[in-house]
Amino acid sequence: MTVQRLRGVVCDLPPVYFALVMATGTLSMALHEVGLDGVSVVLLIIDALAYAALAVLTVWRLVSFRSRVAEDVRDPTRGFGFFTIVAGSNVLASRLVVAGFDGVAYALLVVGTAAWLVLGYLVPWLVLVRGQGDTEASGFQRADGSWFVWAVASQSVAVAAAMLQPEAGEASHLLALLALVAWAVGCFLYAAAVVLVGLKVVLYGVTPEGFTPTYWVTMGAASITILAGVHLAAMRGASVIAVMHGLTTAASVMFWAFATWLLPVLVAAGWWRHVVHRVPLAYEPALWTMVFPLAMYALASMTLGESDGLAWITRLGKAELWLAAVVWAVTFGAMCHHLYGRILRPAR
Repeated sequence: MTVQRLRGVVCDLPPVYFALVMATGTLSMALHEVGLDGVSVVLLIIDALAYAALAVLTVWRLVSFRSRVAEDVRDPTRGFGFFTIVAGSNVLASRLVVAGFDGVAYALLVVGTAAWLVLGYLVPWLVLVRGQGDTEASGFQRADGSWFVWAVASQSVAVAAAMLQPEAGEASHLLALLALVAWAVGCFLYAAAVVLVGLKVVLYGVTPEGFTPTYWVTMGAASITILAGVHLAAMRGASVIAVMHGLTTAASVMFWAFATWLLPVLVAAGWWRHVVHRVPLAYEPALWTMVFPLAMYALASMTLGESDGLAWITRLGKAELWLAAVVWAVTFGAMCHHLYGRILRPAR
């Protein structure tokens, strides 16, 4: 019975589940920054185990339920969730660089970059051509916050490559170029997602039920762009960086301002959804796309403040970190209870 339940979980596994790895790895890095190394290491272990488990389940799903995977790739509300595989791989790689496991980090960067290149062309094409010639709603009409994971994936490549670059030896110039290209592409993709999702909301509106946690990735994508810009500005020994140093620094400050502006907007929208319209707040895998932006905003703020000598931004990031930690703990507990109920709880 447990095996049958597990097969059901695998069949229905949301592509966005790798946001768990994104959120946990980011929070682990942020806690390391404030000196809580013990808790940070525990989260790193959880993150590595979650990544391994999700990788196995994803391969299982791809082999046994190919038609369901194909449906998800074409679904505008699920297809962009596959980019969490890219971001999860690179966030874990970045955390392993901090821990000194550069070899594993390189392997994850290769996996993440390869997935970024393949999915970066495949998913948008299949999603945006969906509905042509039939009566279904077009991909654009069903755009939601998950589309911003496209930009997050690009910036995750930039962060991991930039963190590995200083000790890369002969490969440092290649990593610098990869980081710069991924950062630039991510900035353009963020702008594209703002336009597409913004137009969808203006033209077609969004219901309380439709305002899913994935809309928080709007802030998460801006926050990881800050982090990528700071790490790019810190790279040395590559001529391409000298050309872009001023731009990446200025862009980081601009994206920080926008991410900060978005935070109360998203909180107010959550109040509107759950309090005003009484949409039940229950566990769903997409909740990790809310935890990730909170953790990434804290990490990006602390990193930006320390690199540019803006102590008040650092203090703001440290204060917001505790909110991210509480939300992570509540969401993790809810996930464990949910999975126990789906897989292990005895049938009545």
